[in-house]
Amino acid sequence: MDKATHDQLIALLPRLRRFAVGLTGSTDEGDDVLQSALEKALSRIDQWQQGTRLDGWMFRIVQTVWIDRHRARRRRGVHVDVADMPELPGGNAATETEARIELREVRERVAALPEDQRDVLLLVSVDGMSYREAAETLKIPIGTVMSRLSRARLALGRALGEAVVPIPLHKEFGHAKSAG
Repeated sequence: MDKATHDQLIALLPRLRRFAVGLTGSTDEGDDVLQSALEKALSRIDQWQQGTRLDGWMFRIVQTVWIDRHRARRRRGVHVDVADMPELPGGNAATETEARIELREVRERVAALPEDQRDVLLLVSVDGMSYREAAETLKIPIGTVMSRLSRARLALGRALGEAVVPIPLHKEFGHAKSAG
């Protein structure tokens, strides 16, 4: 692996980690998935074509590793702990407790989304990818990304009991219009 590819891969690690943690609902499990994905990618780096998107290739490997583990876990019947949450810094104990409960509920609701919706939601809303980047990463049409994201957001809002207001999309760019 050349230095440029190495540097690119290192720069991707935080984004890949967020994606893995989002998929698994657990920091520990997310780290395990990321480690396995990195091992797989490094052992097959010759399969990545120079000039193509390394991030798309890596996100796909992380997703594939997670799917494989998820299927194996279902066969074994192992429970995933979605309550693994980082410590919040000082402050009001009541506020912190309420925030932890809300975060756990959001994580559980995200984990309960259909896989295709969850993947798009994590890539766009957590990782900050554009619709086009998410479409390229998942190898699906941009319209499918928009549809899945919309359904995921609506389902998440309903599950959390929030008022759901659809976000109007600017058709030319596939991004939400800014209010102003």
